[in-house]
Amino acid sequence: MADGRTFRTEDRRKRARQNGVVQPLLTDLYQITMAYAYWKSGKINDTAVFDLYFRKNPFQGEFTIFAGLEECLKFFENFHYSDSDIEYLKQTLPQTIEPEFFVFLRQLTVEDVILSAIDEGSVAFPRIPLMRVEGPLIIVQLLETTMLTLVNYASLMATNAARYRLAAGKHISLLEFGLRRAQGPDGGLSASKYSYVGGFDGTSNVLAGKLYNIPVNGTHAHAYVTSFSDLSELKTKVLAHRSTGVLHDMLDLCTQWREKLAPLLSLPASEASDGELAAWISFAIAFPTGFMALVDTYDVRRSGLLNFCAVAMALNDLDYRALGIRIDSGDLAYLSKLARSTFEKVAHQYNIPWFAKLKIVASNDINEDTILSLNEQGHKIDCFGIGTHLVTCQRQPALGGVYKMVEINGTPRIKLSQDVMKVTMPGKKTAYRLYGADGLLAEWES
Repeated sequence: MADGRTFRTEDRRKRARQNGVVQPLLTDLYQITMAYAYWKSGKINDTAVFDLYFRKNPFQGEFTIFAGLEECLKFFENFHYSDSDIEYLKQTLPQTIEPEFFVFLRQLTVEDVILSAIDEGSVAFPRIPLMRVEGPLIIVQLLETTMLTLVNYASLMATNAARYRLAAGKHISLLEFGLRRAQGPDGGLSASKYSYVGGFDGTSNVLAGKLYNIPVNGTHAHAYVTSFSDLSELKTKVLAHRSTGVLHDMLDLCTQWREKLAPLLSLPASEASDGELAAWISFAIAFPTGFMALVDTYDVRRSGLLNFCAVAMALNDLDYRALGIRIDSGDLAYLSKLARSTFEKVAHQYNIPWFAKLKIVASNDINEDTILSLNEQGHKIDCFGIGTHLVTCQRQPALGGVYKMVEINGTPRIKLSQDVMKVTMPGKKTAYRLYGADGLLAEWES
């Protein structure tokens, strides 16, 4: 466990940027009513130690990734009750509360609180404290709910992401595509951040990219393809050669390449969608160095792959390299193998080695079991875009972390229960990690 950090007002630097929702009133009402009862009982000078931990690994797994520490530190740095907070509490709490209590709250800081924690991103195990919080009883009690909400989902999300990473393997890219399915905007941002902590390579969430310096990725939607019906709809048809700057007619190049490639791929060019080709010509002109196409709007085999290869070869003529394709429906193992075989045929026929290695991205409601099944089928996918099952943690919606008092005024405290899992381990603890002679992790102890 890292050394305890004491927050003192005179040592604070500029307050860290944090979501404005994370503030002292982001808590349960009973935390504040207990604070008043402590205050009324004369326990202002009492000190306590609380452990924040979880009782069971999520997803029926054998490990948890600890996350959320950075946000807890920001919360500590920004902790204060504003004038408007105090006015709201005066209106909300019983009228019998003495006015002096609100003065006490307004002056509260965390300057005497010490927070000790294991490193964020560490592998953690049940009942070993992720954090130890010690200081004045009233203030460390008031921190409980906010800290739990900052740690529980973050750790669950990071753990879920790590499991996807293990399932996919270290050579497969993983992109988080879950913003539209997340539990609101805050859930979406947290999912992007903590999937990155858990081992993902990037996100589609632009704001998360800005706030957390996470690589952002994206292609286009089916709507872009279906917005075109015919080649005659192309308003812009020319693209400059990357090296010479000479303008070339992309429509002419792409249609020529489609005719050349159709026999090689044993496909009739007449069955490929002209609307799809028009969409991709326009997209390639807009993003010649970042062309990646969603190929399953109509038919991957009879239209998508042929049209994509035609545009990719036209780009190659102008000294650009297409990036690859995304498949969002159908038999992902079969279609990925078909796509790889298609790229290899074109690469061999025209002696373009890099074409055989074009990236294949797969999406479509992918979960951990889907990846394991695709592995067994020998897929040729280079990257998974994962949304719903990742960000909502559908296999287990909550971690169940808890925040329990283990010491008061230097005396250990224990919570007894008929449920053995809910019995606390009393006393102030320090977590440390043991390693075997081979340098590998043995276990956590405390």
